[in-house]
Amino acid sequence: MVPIHEIRVGPLRYQTDAKWTQRVLSNPLALLNDHAHLEKKAASNALDLLNRWPQNTQGPIWKRWVTELTGVARDEIDHLATVLRILQRRGGYFDPNHHSPYAAQLRQLVRLGKGPDELVDRLFVSALIELRSCERFELLGEHCDDAELGKLYRGLARSEHGHYLLFVNLAKDFSAVRDVENRWEQMLDMEAAIILRQPHGPRMHSRG
Repeated sequence: MVPIHEIRVGPLRYQTDAKWTQRVLSNPLALLNDHAHLEKKAASNALDLLNRWPQNTQGPIWKRWVTELTGVARDEIDHLATVLRILQRRGGYFDPNHHSPYAAQLRQLVRLGKGPDELVDRLFVSALIELRSCERFELLGEHCDDAELGKLYRGLARSEHGHYLLFVNLAKDFSAVRDVENRWEQMLDMEAAIILRQPHGPRMHSRG
């Protein structure tokens, strides 16, 4: 397990301002609703990636692919259940009308129809969302005065960090290491521009 104080040291090009934490924690139920939707989408994304594996390709990498992605999906479902329990107990509700412009704009970076390059990009989009979420959860865990939510956010920071590393490592199975590293650097730059274009609001991926 990665110590909480080590998680912030990462490759993100833009570091979220602590003022973001004050803004989003002012509406905790809306933040929990947004968070629940992100966990639901993360589980769906992991399962969708299972279908992205190249057909007629087997072997140890395939086995790792299945094990890792089903593990991520299970983690995200567990997180979803936890967040929904807290949301319900506190009088909130799971609003069906939800949209994440941050994730949508990241998905526009995917090189569609480019075979292994498309798969690498899909994995990197997943990694970027996990990494940004890790950074945000760490901030929430540090500054949240609510003991229950603070504990939740600190635990999720560790989990998101592990998922981020998993997606990056899976991408290395589909392209030369140098190509993967160069593409990751490009996408880090583009992620920083995207997060700065987001509107403010009680969301995990609002402007920081």
